[in-house]
Amino acid sequence: MENTFSAPTGGAPGKPKRKVRGPDRYEGLLHGLGTVVRAHRMERGLSRRELADRAGLSPRFLADLEAGRGNISVGKLADLARTLDLPLALLFAGIGNSQPPIEDTPQTLRSKIGHLVKEASPAVLRQVAALLNGGPGKAGRPHPVIALMGLRGAGKSTLGPLLAEGLGLPFRELDDLIQDVTGLALQEIFELHGESAYRAAERQALETLVEQGSPVVVAVSGGIVNDPHSFLLLRERTLLVWLKTAPRQHMKRVLTQGDRRPVRGRSDAMAELRSLLKRRAPLYEQARVVIDTSRDTTEVSAQRLLEEVGRAMGGMP
Repeated sequence: MENTFSAPTGGAPGKPKRKVRGPDRYEGLLHGLGTVVRAHRMERGLSRRELADRAGLSPRFLADLEAGRGNISVGKLADLARTLDLPLALLFAGIGNSQPPIEDTPQTLRSKIGHLVKEASPAVLRQVAALLNGGPGKAGRPHPVIALMGLRGAGKSTLGPLLAEGLGLPFRELDDLIQDVTGLALQEIFELHGESAYRAAERQALETLVEQGSPVVVAVSGGIVNDPHSFLLLRERTLLVWLKTAPRQHMKRVLTQGDRRPVRGRSDAMAELRSLLKRRAPLYEQARVVIDTSRDTTEVSAQRLLEEVGRAMGGMP
């Protein structure tokens, strides 16, 4: 596409005038068009050759187009837009001096979201619907579920209600939800069906809690990290907190509660506890927030927990 103007050559009157190239007034338009095409191609994971073949273009021409050098016909441009599953007008949205950047236009964002929604799972679609309706996840609440994990005696049942009160949220024990799911007491689940059945019920209860999308503080079992699916769900869909304490504190707190199971029939229960904590520590350390409750009082630990969670939640009051 060439702009020309006529200039005298200095020859005799009537002699033909040569044409001189002027500034290309369409350069910005072509460059912007190329940028948009390249962005949408890369977003869809297409190579230049793949897109060219599907749109009936040569790879060389598409390369020139993306570089802002290709003057494409309207028909070929329509084929390209159809191949990218975009409205033709969207290829020009945002191109111009006074318009917002192309990636910030509502049309482009709607197109991107539309493509993502096509591949989204039902759980993700429910989250998106909740966000668009102004539900959980907005205004500093990116993680509606705050999950506290750690070995028995870490302080989940003590600090959890205090954290929930400070945040104005309900507090739940995942074990209670498991009993709601199964209709059995935890001991009955283990005695009748074994640990694998417990982990399956635990996974189901956690999935239900997370997909409800309601803000809540929940205490989960120390052994939940042994189930890859549940642990992944915790890391990706909750604000995961490890309440950490020393082995002796774990043991002391559990025994103070009257629970003798950790020492019953064991010749060196403390050694077993240390070994268990050592094995699980690399998993527990993947939590977003870690609070060591070994030395502080309950009140101090609760305040620290509230502050750290508030920071992690983006300033939630």
